[in-house]
Amino acid sequence: MIIETDSLTRTFVRRGKGLRRTTMTAVDNLTVSVAAGEAVGYIGANGAGKSTTIKMLVGILVPTSGSVRTCGLDPVRRRRELARHVGVVFGQRSQLWWDLPTRDSFKILAAIHRVDGTHRLDELVSELELGEFLDTPVRQLSLGQRMRAEVAAALLHSPELVILDEPTIGLDVVSKQRLRQFLIAERQQHGTTLLLTTHDMGDVERLCDRVLVVDHGRLAYDGSLAGLAASVESHRVLVLDLDEAAAPLTGIPGTTYVGSEVSGARQRLRFDPGQTTIAAVLAQVPGLRDLSIEEPDIEDVVRRIYSAQR
Repeated sequence: MIIETDSLTRTFVRRGKGLRRTTMTAVDNLTVSVAAGEAVGYIGANGAGKSTTIKMLVGILVPTSGSVRTCGLDPVRRRRELARHVGVVFGQRSQLWWDLPTRDSFKILAAIHRVDGTHRLDELVSELELGEFLDTPVRQLSLGQRMRAEVAAALLHSPELVILDEPTIGLDVVSKQRLRQFLIAERQQHGTTLLLTTHDMGDVERLCDRVLVVDHGRLAYDGSLAGLAASVESHRVLVLDLDEAAAPLTGIPGTTYVGSEVSGARQRLRFDPGQTTIAAVLAQVPGLRDLSIEEPDIEDVVRRIYSAQR
């Protein structure tokens, strides 16, 4: 197993006024395992315990109780050794040197990990299309360019496990798609294990085979994305742009009319993938000009799961 936790718990003591102290449990009795080559989404609302879990997985935080092993190692006692097996991408933080050319950051990271990195870097430069800005200081890169460079930096030493924390935050649609396609190919070619934390359901849907949902530090769900949606009766919403205003699209099997905008030219239908398909719905929509899909909000899904377990 790449990740194994058994009753993993982390508490923090907060000091109040005077001598008052309160104990907050960030991760509560977490028992999970992730096999080599898996792509797992680790999701939950803000404050659910995701970041605390990651910090224990890589040895930054010591568990209060329970146990954790990452890549077969004790993360705290063998943190330096573990760093050779794990790559981390933080969407809102950088591991690159801000004022140096991107190429120099890669050289420094290769030296830190004690790898040559030349062949691997050439491969990453080609697949992530980094060549055009290798000699550009990191601070001058666009967000999309910087995130591709961050992913390359995390993979330079060919880690077994890559932890991605909000890797597509702030990216435009094209940049998101490019990064997702690369990560899918990376996993297929190198068997890299992915652990993804995100608030973007599109990332989870396209990259992950399995989803772990945490709420208040406790594991609320462990299974497939389809099973997650089914467990809370989560529905997608079709946003339909029609050629002209029309009467409400009610009565289409497997859908519920949500509402209209622009005098009926834009209509919303909630549909259940277990009862119908998008193709079947669209076959009954006249004069369709465009459409989009609104994904269920992760925080709402987590809230429903947690409420159902009480």
